[in-house]
Amino acid sequence: MRDHTKLRAFELADTLAMEVYQRTMVFPKEERFGLTAQIRRAAVSVASNIVEGCARHSEADYLHFLNMAYGSARELQYQVSLAYRLGYMNDESYRSLGQVCKETPKVLNGLIRSLRG
Repeated sequence: MRDHTKLRAFELADTLAMEVYQRTMVFPKEERFGLTAQIRRAAVSVASNIVEGCARHSEADYLHFLNMAYGSARELQYQVSLAYRLGYMNDESYRSLGQVCKETPKVLNGLIRSLRG
């Protein structure tokens, strides 16, 4: 079984989830069940899928869950961009979160490619 805590992709995904929760606390109350929930779900999904993939015994299952994590990370990039354009985030929050949002799928993609290659 793989140890997810040793993966750079998991470290980034965990940081991403923590930062998303912190940055979305200031979103409008009317978005609590809308964009706030969607963004938080996607962020948690990235880390959760990495953990679940690591717990699987087959390489195919591992790759499947890493691909799911990658999809969630890309989904999150759009949602964060939308939140910023709607005025729910200031420039500093967007830059900080955007940085991790960009790096996480890059690292995941590298891991996926290395496993396939």
